[in-house]
Amino acid sequence: MAPSYFALPSHPEDVAFFPSSHEHLLRRSLSVNSTQKATLGVIVAYVVIIALLWNLPYVRWCLWPFKMLVIAFHEFGHAITACCTGGKVESISLDPHEGGVTHMRGGISAITLPAGYLGSSLIGALLIFCGFDIVASKVASIALGVCFLLTLWWARKDWLTIVTVVLSVALLVACWFIKHAEPLRFVVLFIGVMSALYSVWDICDDLILRKVNSSDSSVFAKKYGGSSHCWGVIWSIVSLTLMIFSIIAGIAVFHESWSEQEKDSKKFIPTF
Repeated sequence: MAPSYFALPSHPEDVAFFPSSHEHLLRRSLSVNSTQKATLGVIVAYVVIIALLWNLPYVRWCLWPFKMLVIAFHEFGHAITACCTGGKVESISLDPHEGGVTHMRGGISAITLPAGYLGSSLIGALLIFCGFDIVASKVASIALGVCFLLTLWWARKDWLTIVTVVLSVALLVACWFIKHAEPLRFVVLFIGVMSALYSVWDICDDLILRKVNSSDSSVFAKKYGGSSHCWGVIWSIVSLTLMIFSIIAGIAVFHESWSEQEKDSKKFIPTF
């Protein structure tokens, strides 16, 4: 076989070109254009609005449907990790006052217990990432549909879970048919922000404001040591870290303008 050769740069300035090009590409990928600035503004607005509605009496009921949806993500995290670690899911149920519960047998509790908060945080981070682009939001909504089908299977006897999932699917499907799914981005972003920060707000509710003794972190602390507050803080930090990484990734990957995104959306499972 004939030997292969490659050419080295013949001038010093050619050598310097390569790292500078890499740095230029990195700076370009993390530069924020006008479309991304608008998306970041929406994310900040969602954080403020959700934080206010979460804690204000009476008006907090505006968040109730979305809170039930995020709780469904939480229970889905418990259920899917139970299945992946050799356990069996008996049922999932949501309670309008107390939250949700997953009845399961077996599984590795060191994984299934934190999987509720961390699972919903991971889902939220992925939704935030996809919320930077219309086509990515379409893909995310399809993935959500698969998660919803599994949740419905496990919760087929719980009417509140069924109603929550059906209404969520109806909302996502409706957004597909409005202006080539452009509103879908903002719905996906909203659900993503709420899901990503759910562990932070719910842990504060359980351990600081209401001091609930049966939270996931308190059960985890009893089994594996440490304090419930300590594990709650750790899980909250992980949730915030996932959210930050998802935003950085969204800025680095999705640079298209509004018109370019709409054009791409017309080519991917086109709607009206």
